[in-house]
Amino acid sequence: MKTDSIFYRLFQELPSIFFELIGNSPETASVYQFSSVEVKQTALRIDGVFLPTQTKDNPIYFLEVQFQPDGEIYSRLFTEICLYLRQNKPENDWGAVILYPNRSIDTGNIKHYREFFSSKRVRRIYLDELGESASLTLGIATIKLVAADEDIAISQARELIDRTRQELNFQLQQQILQLIETILFYKFPTMSRQEVEAMFGLSEFKQTRVYQETLEEGKREGKLIAVPYMLAAGLSVEQVATALSLNVEEVRQVAQQQLPSLPGDS
Repeated sequence: MKTDSIFYRLFQELPSIFFELIGNSPETASVYQFSSVEVKQTALRIDGVFLPTQTKDNPIYFLEVQFQPDGEIYSRLFTEICLYLRQNKPENDWGAVILYPNRSIDTGNIKHYREFFSSKRVRRIYLDELGESASLTLGIATIKLVAADEDIAISQARELIDRTRQELNFQLQQQILQLIETILFYKFPTMSRQEVEAMFGLSEFKQTRVYQETLEEGKREGKLIAVPYMLAAGLSVEQVATALSLNVEEVRQVAQQQLPSLPGDS
């Protein structure tokens, strides 16, 4: 798994972490949508963009994750941004953030773009300079784990797992622990899932009654979300119930809430 894929998942599932990183309130994430954006008629794709969903007063944020030296990163990034602005003509202002594991990876020349940096329209964040993990929020400490050396990643991960269990409600615990697990698979590719779970005590956690109950509830909710789409495709209530292993009454209740008529329902 590539590093940028991990960050994409992190910011897709927990966009509040990005706003914590740039010093904003994590609640700001509620008025943004995170996605990747293609620049039309080019081979360019902007991998991370936070697009405001409610107001023209909030800026667009372009995000670049750079874990390999790239002398052309800034010329490429500003080309992508300017093409995006030209094609989409947003009324919102914009900013950009580049995430590096450390300064040694930042090999780009900013000579032609220094005003963007001095005005703080564009910011560089070096993960190894964020401070000790114990003093950071859980979200930022989780991001910092991606850049941690293998020899300290194990102890950092264990500390994060302990904090997650102590500080978060169960639903958020699941989310953060799954992200930590994904990061560990990336950092230790020769270890199996079972070995990672055993090393960090995740296997015991996954066997707890509350975890299993929450997992089953999540699966059930996913099935219920699919019900109206299957009905709209022409399946009967009975067919949907059979396909999703739900009882007919559950399907009928969802259908009555979301659809005016039920195909095949008698």
